Amino acid sequence: MSDWRVWARIGLLSFGGPAGQIALMHRDLVERRGWIDEARFLHALNFCMILPGPEAMQLATYVGWLRGGWRGGLVAGGLFVLPGAMVILALSVVYVQGADLALVAAALLGLKAVVIALVAQALVRLARRAVTGRFGAVVAGLAFVALFVFAVPFPLVVLAAALAGYAATRGRVAPSVALPRAAGGWRVALVWLAVWLVPVAALLVLPGVPAVLAQVAVFFSQMAVLTFGGAYAVLAWVAQAAVEGRGWLSAGQMLDGLALAETTPGPLILTLQFVGFMAGFQASGGSLVVAVLAALVTLWVTFAPCFLWIFALAPQAERLRANPALSGALKAVTAAVVGVIASLGLWFALHTLFAQTGVWGGVPLPVWSSLDPRAVGLTVLALLAAFVLRVPTGALILGGALAGLALHALG
Repeated sequence: MSDWRVWARIGLLSFGGPAGQIALMHRDLVERRGWIDEARFLHALNFCMILPGPEAMQLATYVGWLRGGWRGGLVAGGLFVLPGAMVILALSVVYVQGADLALVAAALLGLKAVVIALVAQALVRLARRAVTGRFGAVVAGLAFVALFVFAVPFPLVVLAAALAGYAATRGRVAPSVALPRAAGGWRVALVWLAVWLVPVAALLVLPGVPAVLAQVAVFFSQMAVLTFGGAYAVLAWVAQAAVEGRGWLSAGQMLDGLALAETTPGPLILTLQFVGFMAGFQASGGSLVVAVLAALVTLWVTFAPCFLWIFALAPQAERLRANPALSGALKAVTAAVVGVIASLGLWFALHTLFAQTGVWGGVPLPVWSSLDPRAVGLTVLALLAAFVLRVPTGALILGGALAGLALHALG
């Protein structure tokens, strides 16, 4: 099977968020086809974890680059994203046309419960890989406390983890590592820098362009640079900025967008496309044309930088494999991301299970009288299905929607 067919298959089957997608790629690329060995796969994963943006899509681009240079990376990353992007755009249109309907709300409630279970699965799977020994556990725990309790900016958490990992492994003997021929290089990186930023500049200066398109382009370009730690970390930051800072959508709509993204193949970061769609829809007074354009702008400025990071930095990342201290820094960052996912999962759970939340001493806390027993029951069922019955992701998503509809039918 040619490479593009393999990547198209992975793109169509990559449900379940980054944890499920990484597991799918490991099974297909490492175990089944032998395109990349275990050590290099984990190194690539650790490296992608410290880059801004979605780690699963960037991991696919990295492996594609290893096999076929920048062209191979473009095919791998593009086919990983496009199927889900088309589906989430269609679902966004359906959402704004019928989100007030009782049946749609019931299905979304079931999907939100499944989101909690999927985030919990991602946390467990990543923790087993990334938290090795007491040092990793301490890094993950401190990252969670720093983010959830003290609201420390994520880049500072990443920097602290990287420095700690570097210090802990500095001085170890470097192993012998065979380095690949550098493909692509800085010339390709400059091309992708222009591909990313020239359309943004055009939106800022061209007359007659709706202001929200330029706002979305600038906002998500900033996210592309400043958000580290993969999809879950990005969503935690965007949820705070887009919901509380800009008012583009509500916390409930943000959760709905995440639930919709969980039903599609491709990276979970496609939730940002939904956020951009809602920003355009709200700012234009309900224009689907502006909303769709805002979604496409969001898609562009979210994923074009991902190709830039890989094509510019992948050759250098391969050389890091020969440096124990730098490899240790990457592993510590991956451990810190476990704390990020725990923080995000708790935030989502609070907003799903409780109609109201408050803040005490800077810490988000639930209003216990607003507990939703329907959401609790559906979440318990989703957790049992995911962890005890080990229901596949696709069936879990479908089952969550059907359970929400069934609960609505029962009154």
